[in-house]
Amino acid sequence: MNRGWLLIGALSAAIAVGLGAFGAHGLRGVLTPEMLAVFETGVRYQMYHALALVALGLAGSARVGRLANVAGGLFVVGSVCFSGSLYLLTLAGTKGIGLVTPLGGLLLLVGWLVLAVAALKAAPGRG
Repeated sequence: MNRGWLLIGALSAAIAVGLGAFGAHGLRGVLTPEMLAVFETGVRYQMYHALALVALGLAGSARVGRLANVAGGLFVVGSVCFSGSLYLLTLAGTKGIGLVTPLGGLLLLVGWLVLAVAALKAAPGRG
């Protein structure tokens, strides 16, 4: 087990659940339906990648290898950029931060591709 990815993933998932509840109960009527949908997109993508980090943590660093750890780092930075920029856009009205969103999405995409390469390079019997 890789405690670092497991811890980061679990904390990120907890934050996503909290923000999802906040969005569903605290932001209805405060945000326009369009901006609420943007906020919910941030929560959804944060949860997807939190679960990916939990899976990496449960797989263990000896089994996933260096490339999978690179993918985990890309998931963390990509989630912060993608979801974080959407949260700032909707909650603080920070328009310029929207330029960070596509960068975060690109980092998430590259993270998945790196994880795919890690799976292809994994030695037989390593899962």
